[in-house]
Amino acid sequence: MRLFHSQTEIRQFVSNQRYRDVKIGLIPTMGALHEGHLSLVKMSVEAGDLPVASVFVNPTQFNNPEDLEKYPRNLDQDLKMLESAGCQAVFAPSVEEMYPFVPDLTINFGSLETELEGKFREGHFKGVGLVVSKLFNIVQPDHAYFGQKDLQQYYIIQKLIQQLSFPIQLRMAPIMREAHGLAMSSRNERLSESDRNEAALIYQSLQEAQKELLKSTSDISAVKQRIHELFKTSDRLTLEYFEVISTDDFKPLKKIKNKATTALCIAAEIGQVRLIDNLLLIS
Repeated sequence: MRLFHSQTEIRQFVSNQRYRDVKIGLIPTMGALHEGHLSLVKMSVEAGDLPVASVFVNPTQFNNPEDLEKYPRNLDQDLKMLESAGCQAVFAPSVEEMYPFVPDLTINFGSLETELEGKFREGHFKGVGLVVSKLFNIVQPDHAYFGQKDLQQYYIIQKLIQQLSFPIQLRMAPIMREAHGLAMSSRNERLSESDRNEAALIYQSLQEAQKELLKSTSDISAVKQRIHELFKTSDRLTLEYFEVISTDDFKPLKKIKNKATTALCIAAEIGQVRLIDNLLLIS
């Protein structure tokens, strides 16, 4: 596995691979890797790509400086995990390499960036759009792999590809979960074992809501009330939001019209760690 720190180096490597007619699969990450990230690498391998992962903690997508500072970083461990999953190249630039100038370009994603995560993390998706655009331009992949756990981010990237005409096929990997159902996340490293057990309620709530909505899609308000009641039974887990949305625009639904484009999205906090999760209504 090759490690690159500069744009020039990774561009040359990718160019050489393209000369040999090799397809490139890009797996953008911020490090602190887990099995969810590795599943993206494995998807790329199975698709016949040469997998290229990026490891970069992107400052422009953090609206909380403390969150950026606390984000776990362990490049040596990440590299071992990537190599074991079949990754062939890693681009791990410094902040100065990615942003030699203070970035002032912004991309507007419409309602996709103002609902749910966009509402609670102002400017987050602008930062995501900027760094992913840069990575697409630097690596020029044939395929890009993102996880369902960050569902809203996936649709942000889909819009980016469609409207900026990137010749890239976007692929989504299902959520990888811990034994008690908690969605795998780099933030989980900051949770105690008791926190993890308590946070299992997040996935349990999604499952119960999905079951109820598949019985009767008309009474979303009753399901939402039930989820709020469930979270009141927890002393330490705080519900930030639970919404039933359309993946077309991520706006909350009052009535389900298309089950195929309906998702259940949730955010909660425990021990000062914010966690998100989701289920597609039709999994």
